[in-house]
Amino acid sequence: MPGGAAAADTAAPAKPAARVEARSADLLAVGIVHDDRMVIHLSRTSDNAPVRDAALDVLLRGVVHPTTAEADGAYTMQSKDLALPGAATLVFQVSQPGAHEDIRGTLDVTGPAPKEEDKNSARQLGWWVLNFAVCIGFLMLLSRRRKAAAAAGD
Repeated sequence: MPGGAAAADTAAPAKPAARVEARSADLLAVGIVHDDRMVIHLSRTSDNAPVRDAALDVLLRGVVHPTTAEADGAYTMQSKDLALPGAATLVFQVSQPGAHEDIRGTLDVTGPAPKEEDKNSARQLGWWVLNFAVCIGFLMLLSRRRKAAAAAGD
């Protein structure tokens, strides 16, 4: 598909997803963040089997966020706190029949890329107008002085 390849080449590069990994003796939790949503994969460390029968909450920035179990075995949570830049400690609170475990990890969300300076901004245009106005004013003043000097010399 020639059109598809061209469209893929012109697409803007996607922002890399933030990732958090937390491990205990029995469980491994991996969270992948896209904007304000995190998809969490919870598995056993012994056989890497997904844990589907758990109640999972996430403690992030002092607030407990409930998760939703998905059909594919993953858990999802949504919070505006996930989009905040910087590092934050989070705790996966896993409750299974007969057991409760807290797994700690660190989420590091990079901020948006710094904007490039716009060369045609209104501020820069204002400076150019001011510079031209000062130059024109100076030339007009110089011209008047020369005319006054020439008139006084006659």
